[in-house]
Amino acid sequence: MLKNCQLCPRACGADRTKSRGACGAGIEIEAARASLHMWEEPPISGTNGSGTVFFSHCSLGCVFCQNRKISRREAEGQNITADALAKTFLSLEKKGAHNINLVTGAHYVPQIIEALQIARKQGLSLPVVYNSSGYEQVETLQLLDGHIDIYLPDYKYYSSYYAGLYSHAEDYREFAVPAIDEMVRQTGAPQFDKNGLLKRGTVIRHLMLPGLAGDTAQVLRDIASRWGDSVLVSLMRQYTPFDMQDYPELDRTITAEEYADACTLFGELGLGGFFQQDESISESFIPAFDGTGLEEN
Repeated sequence: MLKNCQLCPRACGADRTKSRGACGAGIEIEAARASLHMWEEPPISGTNGSGTVFFSHCSLGCVFCQNRKISRREAEGQNITADALAKTFLSLEKKGAHNINLVTGAHYVPQIIEALQIARKQGLSLPVVYNSSGYEQVETLQLLDGHIDIYLPDYKYYSSYYAGLYSHAEDYREFAVPAIDEMVRQTGAPQFDKNGLLKRGTVIRHLMLPGLAGDTAQVLRDIASRWGDSVLVSLMRQYTPFDMQDYPELDRTITAEEYADACTLFGELGLGGFFQQDESISESFIPAFDGTGLEEN
């Protein structure tokens, strides 16, 4: 697969055994951190935290990315083998993680599947979360069928104009909608364990952006009409501007009024899910991408 890479919608065809793809990823897995993370939705983080593994690089190019230190094409990470990644999963389980949370791993899907198979054989029993930008190939998601318990995709934009302007992907929605269709097909409606932790299902995230209240409304209406109570929705207000001099319209946070209006629509549409409090507007939840928690090869 990596000799003519078609794993993401960029379908760049790179021979990743010899060079890097459009996303910046080569043949080896690159990751930046593995840790218990308390900043996911409550039934994912629980009381102990979600066992997150942050992968380097990304197929999108969001100008506002809070993880830009590791998401850019030129970003660096720690090389890690599938065996070491499996050890990392097991280590997170031993630390008390409620699940294994794969953050932006689309470009490493073949290696991730190998690592999950190794870890399962060695006793890994946690649900696995696939934490995604939503910009996915259905064919790649189909490879994950049976390996992923919880999908956590973004639905970033309804408008192709904004998708092109802020994420360099005018075709974002063309891929995100069928991708979420596939995720919901695989997981079915949300299921919780006796402690209220999510054990299976799809949670769609939407990060509000300044001035895009109309786009947010269209996204919420589309989610309600397409998936209804088959999904949970996380309406996020945590957008934090930094280095936005080239995009002055994005150089502010979401106002309380903008968020309240979106929450009202959320309720009117009958959506179920999660809201964020004021204290989420901070860079404090952005972890240090220094290789912490990754097992050695």
